[in-house]
Amino acid sequence: MNFLSHALPYFDQPLKAAGTAVPDWLSVVDRKIRARRRHAMLWTADEDPDVRDVASGIIQHVDDDQWFHATQAFVETNLTLAIQLRDLMPGDAGFRPTFVGHILIEILLDSFWIRDDPTTVDRYYGLLSDLSSEKIQACVNKITGKPTNQLAKAIDRFIELRFLYDYLDNDKLLFRLNQVMSRVGLAALPPQVGQWLSQASTLVESRRTQLLTPPAGESPFPTLQHSHSIGKQ
Repeated sequence: MNFLSHALPYFDQPLKAAGTAVPDWLSVVDRKIRARRRHAMLWTADEDPDVRDVASGIIQHVDDDQWFHATQAFVETNLTLAIQLRDLMPGDAGFRPTFVGHILIEILLDSFWIRDDPTTVDRYYGLLSDLSSEKIQACVNKITGKPTNQLAKAIDRFIELRFLYDYLDNDKLLFRLNQVMSRVGLAALPPQVGQWLSQASTLVESRRTQLLTPPAGESPFPTLQHSHSIGKQ
């Protein structure tokens, strides 16, 4: 899952919602610092409710990822996207198409929430803005045991950039994908990938409910809306 899908069921618990983003924020700030589930579990009974809530968000992120990546819909959709990408990029049969398919599924699921109800992402950024990034950083430093003074700045920058809105435009989405490619040391995706994104969106939306429903339980998300594919036609 991506930022919005992780946080959406917990908007009534702002620090928990913010905590669901911590593993991804740390991957940008310092990949050597990991928000591990077993570490977070040690702080679920802490006397500080803020620490408890952030720890709960980290745990939720890990748990959500475990069931999400285990769904049949995710495995099948990722494989289909990877095959389509290999056709677009002849000779690129290695790690990159599968990696791109993986992150694209997660990004597109976020884009559907924004498309269906733009106030959803407004509320997300609003609740983050109302929180203290320094407080979140202090909680994370306590939970991980590996202090950083860069997380608060990264959170403030995340709120300032508001790049989740870019997921609704294929050109901007390709730009964001290529930022991820650069961060992990992979070559940039060619322009033809941008032209393919609407097709990818249609596929992911066709599996949306299955992707967002745990194999052994009910979906934690609001009623899913089914409408047209996002992006430029």
